[in-house]
Amino acid sequence: MAKIRLMTINDWDGVNECWTDHEGTNPVDDSAEGFTRYLKRNPTTSFVAEENGKIIGTILAGHDGRRGIFHHVVVAPEYRGQGIGRMLVESAVEALRKEGIQKVLLVVFTYNENGNQFWEHMGFTVREDLFYRNKYIDIL
Repeated sequence: MAKIRLMTINDWDGVNECWTDHEGTNPVDDSAEGFTRYLKRNPTTSFVAEENGKIIGTILAGHDGRRGIFHHVVVAPEYRGQGIGRMLVESAVEALRKEGIQKVLLVVFTYNENGNQFWEHMGFTVREDLFYRNKYIDIL
């Protein structure tokens, strides 16, 4: 049975392995440094699912003081359908709630059918009135 626990900076190798092996993530801009920075800024809102010492699921979650955001919600394919994704989401939602956050957002690739079905099942709606935009910033 998978155990859900708070994600820590020491989890980087297992978390990165989980993300790299998942078809719905884009690990190009993920790094140990960025991961550490994120968890230091949001120390109580991200979780891992672990079984026999191996990370089999993740939810990187944080907030800006106003809105929560979920990144890299992943469950290894062989563990899907067991409620692990739901437990990760519920843990992160509760952690955000404790910090006074009332709304959470996330981005899912349009072609990620499994991911989109999961989020619909979890009650997340699609915003048709927005464009998602991003820009890479050169680091000095």
